[in-house]
Amino acid sequence: MCNAYKLAVDAATIADGFAAVGIRLVYPEGIPNIAARADIRITDGAPIVRAAGADGGAALVQRRWSWPGPGGKPVYNFRSDGREFGAGRCLIPVDGFYEYTTPADPKKKRKDKWLFTRPGEALFCIAGLWRSDPNVGEAFTMLTMPPGPDVAPFHDRQVAVLDRAAWAGWLDPAVPARELLRTLPAGSLAVEQVG
Repeated sequence: MCNAYKLAVDAATIADGFAAVGIRLVYPEGIPNIAARADIRITDGAPIVRAAGADGGAALVQRRWSWPGPGGKPVYNFRSDGREFGAGRCLIPVDGFYEYTTPADPKKKRKDKWLFTRPGEALFCIAGLWRSDPNVGEAFTMLTMPPGPDVAPFHDRQVAVLDRAAWAGWLDPAVPARELLRTLPAGSLAVEQVG
């Protein structure tokens, strides 16, 4: 499953992307200094967007990717299949995510690395959950689902990429998850081998 992604856009570009779909961002901790990163990894801090509460809009904050699960293993992906999420929803802004496959050449020691992006979009969002953990503070995880046609040749699961039209709905826990977490049509994600 996805254990690395990238985000090379700044806070202003994220704000513009959300404004384009009618979501006003607020900054309860100040505008975060978001450094461009080609590899955001498990336990790294990264931006998320979550409902801001009574003052409206949505809050852009930075949090840790993954919380400790049973036995201390990091919970960085969480199955969405058949579940509803009445609290703790967040959006994870990305401009690409990675999957890895066993190399065709048995002499090659490293797995092949594949980058998935949304053609024509500076950023997109993965559906996530956030929670507070007594050991690490607030942290987030990515939701996963069965793969769509663009990811299926590379992995038997994928992160839940949301269409822009679903961003506001994902931040509203009254909107059923099953209405928003849908496989994207073929051609929605571009893929290229990297690394």
